[in-house]
Amino acid sequence: MDASASAPLFRMEGVSKRYGGVNALTEADLTVEAGRIHGVLGENGAGKSTLMKIMSGVVQPDEGRMVLDGREVVFANPAAANSAGIVCIFQELSLVPDLSVAENICISNPPRRFGLIDSRAQRRIAEEALARAGGEDIHPLAPVKDLPLSRRQLVEIAKALVRNPRILILDEATSALTAADVRRVFAVLKRLRAEGLALLYISHRMAEIAELADECTVFRNGRNVGTFKAGAKTDTEIVEMMIGREYSHAFPPKPAPRAAGETPALEVRSLSWNNRLKDISLSVRAGEIVGLGGLDGQGQRELLLALFGVLRGTSGEILLDGRKASLASPNDAKRGKVGMALIPEDRKTEGLMLPMSVRDNLSMASLARFSRGGIVDRAAESQAIDEMIALLAIKTDGTAVPVGTLSGGNQQKIVIAKWLMTKPKVILLNDPTRGIDVGTKAEIYQLLRKLADAGAAILFYSTDYDELVGCCDRVLVLYDGAVGRVLAGAEITERALVGSALNIGGGQAEAGTPALAGAGQ
Repeated sequence: MDASASAPLFRMEGVSKRYGGVNALTEADLTVEAGRIHGVLGENGAGKSTLMKIMSGVVQPDEGRMVLDGREVVFANPAAANSAGIVCIFQELSLVPDLSVAENICISNPPRRFGLIDSRAQRRIAEEALARAGGEDIHPLAPVKDLPLSRRQLVEIAKALVRNPRILILDEATSALTAADVRRVFAVLKRLRAEGLALLYISHRMAEIAELADECTVFRNGRNVGTFKAGAKTDTEIVEMMIGREYSHAFPPKPAPRAAGETPALEVRSLSWNNRLKDISLSVRAGEIVGLGGLDGQGQRELLLALFGVLRGTSGEILLDGRKASLASPNDAKRGKVGMALIPEDRKTEGLMLPMSVRDNLSMASLARFSRGGIVDRAAESQAIDEMIALLAIKTDGTAVPVGTLSGGNQQKIVIAKWLMTKPKVILLNDPTRGIDVGTKAEIYQLLRKLADAGAAILFYSTDYDELVGCCDRVLVLYDGAVGRVLAGAEITERALVGSALNIGGGQAEAGTPALAGAGQ
């Protein structure tokens, strides 16, 4: 059936939503057609997530209407939207960690036999859903809590597909996936489109939108500012629509290389752990941004956790300003004399206490700095919080609101600000821009360079090759838990990063770490 020759499957007309004095959506329109992938773009806080929550019955609009199959509809709750064939995969996963993969996939409607849950049928349903989602290698009886974040994301997609949706909404559904997983999911989405599903795809990754979308709609400040056919506008034009101003290059200029003889702020010698980290040696000087590259899961996250005192049973040496440091816990790492901070991968579960206020989240890691004899100097705390909000341009309706009410980009800024309030000398970052918009990313890149220029030593893991090329003075490419190659200056190119990540071609590792060229995977 030619979707273009018939009425659209779904329409939203003049939809508005307010939260207190904040207009999350203002007279927003959206048209969805069967057998098409519709890309939805916009900065964090632009209204995309609110739009999706209204479509999926999570929240109710204050004004406007929704039309499905030519009939006006109202969804009182997500179950009503699901019954109508609208299923949403939110960026914040909805899985129950202590249940198995199969139990999570079938949680809303488990198969029954003689009034009891039919475990065998449940497993079969889960296996079929996982295969549709590209997760054939995930065991249906595995506890979700034992899966890495990328695998959990595939389970979330399978959980949505088991409901046989007519409209599938994906909100940053690939933000936690490895490159291989993304390719699998893309193949799944293209197959679903061919089967006649309508897909709404929210992403901050322009390359994904370019590959998948048939049409795109851009939101800014809660309004639809344009809908166009995919390919009709350049990336720069789209970004300018998103941010409402002329877009300049995101990455700040890099300084001249640091003096080779300078004592490193952070030095690691032959660090190993549990066969996941293998004889890693590296150094980061004050004022330097050193990147960690390589395919996801090659030990980058474990390295950052080891440096921050999270892992037990590590071997090797860690030196700070030339002196050996004993980091048995995160508390040791963040102490003033050491001055280390870790920006975690998952802001929702590892970086923030979502029900608590912006104020409490910001000062949580640095209360000792404002305390004397167990009493907190609230005036000094408030001044430091206000300075951080101004420095990072955090958009919040006061410091008393729950941090969970902020947009994803502003939540990420809170995580960074929380650790900057500890006055760190060494900053460890674990994929800090995952799932945030291009405008906020550019602000974070500028901030990292400003912190480095002020004397911080920064170790920066990213799954985005453009970030490593644009931000880093040197990049250590990890392969199978070891440093496979070190790139510096003009050597840092996407081609070199990809080749090194795949263990193609030669390269010299830092002292104490063998090059891995030629080793099989």
